[in-house]
Amino acid sequence: MPGGAKGRYRPWLENDGLILLQGWARDGLTDEQIAKKVGVTATTLYDWKNRFPEIAKALKNGKEVVDYAVESALLKKAQAGDVAAMIFWLRNRRRGKWSNNPEMALPKDDRQEDALSLALRKAVEDEEVD
Repeated sequence: MPGGAKGRYRPWLENDGLILLQGWARDGLTDEQIAKKVGVTATTLYDWKNRFPEIAKALKNGKEVVDYAVESALLKKAQAGDVAAMIFWLRNRRRGKWSNNPEMALPKDDRQEDALSLALRKAVEDEEVD
């Protein structure tokens, strides 16, 4: 194994090691940062992810948990009336309608805006001025 990492994977296949890997991923560490904590190169960690499904699953699950938690928090803020959260959500989830330049993204027939569209666009403009 490159980098003298032969056998170093064994502790990371144990329950405690997998929990640590998942926790680091959940905390937002990149694979490169996790590899450094483990004491291997990013290439070695990538190899481990390919060779050992347990490691790949721990890292993937850790990242997905955080992504869903943040998505849920953002949605709750948007539903509670947080204009910045609303803008972010709509610009990312409904790009065709809510991009900075929706006229360019939509066919001419779809360019009519309803009252909500106008209100949100005004909020976006006010938010960008601040």
